Amino acid sequence: MLIVDTRESESLDRALKKFKKKFEKAQILKQLRTRQSYTKKSVRDRQTVLRAVYREQLMRESEGGL
Repeated sequence: MLIVDTRESESLDRALKKFKKKFEKAQILKQLRTRQSYTKKSVRDRQTVLRAVYREQLMRESEGGL
């Protein structure tokens, strides 16, 4: 649970801005999305390898164009 400390003189917009910043920093939305469905460790590892290969291909293409 997120708790935002505010002063009495602070506006609601400012408190909402603080809440949004804490919400993003805590990565709550990311956790919720990952918990919606279970992925096996082998599948998760394979996805990370494929992402790394894709990034490396992009880097090679950008270097080849120079």
